[in-house]
Amino acid sequence: MPDALEARTVRVMLADDHDILRQGLKLLLGLQPDMQVVGEARTGREALDLAVALRPDVVVLDITMPEMDGLAVCQRIRQQVASTQVLILTMHESEEYFLEALRAGAAGYLVKKAAPTELHLAIQAVAGGGAFLYPGLAKALIRQVIEPNASANQISLAEQEPGGKQVGREIHALTPRELEVLKLVAEGYTNQQIANQLVISIKTVQAHRANVMEKLGLRDITHLVRFALHFGLLPEGWQD
Repeated sequence: MPDALEARTVRVMLADDHDILRQGLKLLLGLQPDMQVVGEARTGREALDLAVALRPDVVVLDITMPEMDGLAVCQRIRQQVASTQVLILTMHESEEYFLEALRAGAAGYLVKKAAPTELHLAIQAVAGGGAFLYPGLAKALIRQVIEPNASANQISLAEQEPGGKQVGREIHALTPRELEVLKLVAEGYTNQQIANQLVISIKTVQAHRANVMEKLGLRDITHLVRFALHFGLLPEGWQD
């Protein structure tokens, strides 16, 4: 019997001001038995209002939008509908947009030239509580967190979490499998790629990721990568 998480239908909302592209995405996702497009928006304001009303699992959101830009929409969605994940789908390949999207709360970032299969994998990943970083930009996150003059909003490993636990203190509580998953997530692998590599189900990958985040007191992918770098868990020269 398939896992309930893997079998459930992911409710997707599309937000892009180009009608042809949006309709193409709707047709493409309509071919996927595990996905349902529940709403469409042409403007940033409409995207925010519709996301609040529909509460989809995932909003596939462009950055360049009329009335309100996608990054602002992303931030507002994450504030008002915590259960909805945001996947940025954009033409912008710059590291600046990529990092700003992560700071705004996006769980994934994909460029429009990506293959259709990557879009499906990205939606699956973020819907399951994971992250999807476009391979061509994932290393920008590594450079950002190791930059000596990184911006002040980069959180120190010693910063206290709400529960009073210091970030990174519980590394020895990780199982060998959780440590493997941590390394692969930090390197930018998707849940599906990790499942394939470790020969386990996506649901098991998601469970390990959740355990890692809880045990280490980490809040998002930025903190996870920073942790992995601090403890030397990434391959030498990976960020080059």
